[in-house]
Amino acid sequence: MTPQKVVESFQEALGKGDVPAAFSFFSNDVLWHQPGAHKFSGTKNGAEEIGAMLGGMMEHTQGSLVIVPNGSHMVNGCFVASPVRFSATSGEKKMSMSGIDLFEVKDGKITQVWLFSEDQGEEDAFWN
Repeated sequence: MTPQKVVESFQEALGKGDVPAAFSFFSNDVLWHQPGAHKFSGTKNGAEEIGAMLGGMMEHTQGSLVIVPNGSHMVNGCFVASPVRFSATSGEKKMSMSGIDLFEVKDGKITQVWLFSEDQGEEDAFWN
């Protein structure tokens, strides 16, 4: 499976809420680099830590967090950049912005993920 197909399959499964299928595309030692200065920021090691972070985000937003691909994937060797649009609400707070998710794929598995937000300050304020 090409790196682009791995990322597309991951995003499709995650978009359907099929977390086990989505996480099957992770390597055993996957690293997830969550940007910013908020309670979910930092590098997560392995699917268990990533799952706990995503679960916390869903709890914080009462399940309203939505991340959708928003353009064509860009591929450079084992790296796949995916433009995304994400939105969520939490009480009176609302967030909606663009970003880039950068995936490293080796041997058919996602080994690292880096996220970039259009307005990191706004995102930090939302999660804090």
